Amino acid sequence: VALYFEKLNEGARGVEWLNYHHLLYFYTVAREGSVTRASSVLRLAQPTLSGQIRKLEESLDEKLFVREGRNLALTDVGRMVYRYAEEIFTLGREMQDALRGRPTNRPAKLLVGISDAVPKLVCHRLLETALELEEPVELVLHEGKTNDLLASLAVKDYDMVLTDAPLGPQVRVKAFNHSLGGCGVGFFGTPELAKRHRRRFPQCLDEAPMLLPTLNTTLRHSLDRWFESVGVRPDPVAEIEDSALMKVFGQHGRGIFAAPIVVADEIRKTHGVRMIGSTDEVREQFYAITVERRITHPAVAAIAEAAHEGMLA
Repeated sequence: VALYFEKLNEGARGVEWLNYHHLLYFYTVAREGSVTRASSVLRLAQPTLSGQIRKLEESLDEKLFVREGRNLALTDVGRMVYRYAEEIFTLGREMQDALRGRPTNRPAKLLVGISDAVPKLVCHRLLETALELEEPVELVLHEGKTNDLLASLAVKDYDMVLTDAPLGPQVRVKAFNHSLGGCGVGFFGTPELAKRHRRRFPQCLDEAPMLLPTLNTTLRHSLDRWFESVGVRPDPVAEIEDSALMKVFGQHGRGIFAAPIVVADEIRKTHGVRMIGSTDEVREQFYAITVERRITHPAVAAIAEAAHEGMLA
């Protein structure tokens, strides 16, 4: 028996174990944004803390931080390790609460990657469904480029990615499109611009100052085709990738902009603009992309169901 346990211990010594003290130090530095602030929280000398972080990086064989000015920023690997560390220490706190007889009804998380081409008001309308469920859900939202988000989806950093275009054959990610529906677009401008360009839509848009999405967006290609089909040549003032920034420029009278008709009321109230006209020939489509062919996450399923019931109509 003694020989058996000796062999077992020898095997255990060959296993690479994660040092949770090092992980806690890393987590605190990442959360505080600097070694100085983290050393104050942990009551450790800065050289000691820096040394422990280096040991964690050596054990993982990965860089976790890069320096940006006086602060530290997480690398891609660092962000992934931080998410795991957050879960680990949250579970640890839950265990302590359970042992003390405290409730542990922590809401489930819904991790969503949002393509920067998707209008924010549409995102809010879709995701609000998750917050109205009987079982509470904590939303964790990240915005970025679609390809970057899909790469993170592939390693299950997200439960879903919201986009304005389906996965194409060129995307080498095993994932599935779930259509959430779509809607036509309206053209909006300040009261002064709307008054000047309101008659005989869409011909009134000819030579009108226009804020356009950038060429890498689905909406831009749809608009260009529609302008050509109706014989309209607007005057492009700016090309803006971010839809929220475009509305700000439009709010200040820099040009007319297109946006989903389904959120027309919110756009008018929020930005003080008026709708000049609308068309169903240009449609914005929205998709939830998941690694599952059949959606299993309750919150994602609720969002898809609400969309299919006409949320975007």
